[in-house]
Amino acid sequence: MLYTDDRGVSRVYRMSFSDRTWRMWRDTPEFAQRFAAEVSPSQAEITGSWQKSADGGKTWEHDFMVHYSRLAPR
Repeated sequence: MLYTDDRGVSRVYRMSFSDRTWRMWRDTPEFAQRFAAEVSPSQAEITGSWQKSADGGKTWEHDFMVHYSRLAPR
């Protein structure tokens, strides 16, 4: 996945999906990040969280939670 924003920041993330687990990560010495989420059995919700590391992945801290919900059809 390629991320860009209006600050001029761009990042490349690796991604995997297996057994209802969605993962994204980037391993860099100065600022590593990782995301892990679970897809509900009904596939209507995805809940996960981002973590960050300023020491190349030696230690991690929680960054923020993410929750996606499928909207009901109109």
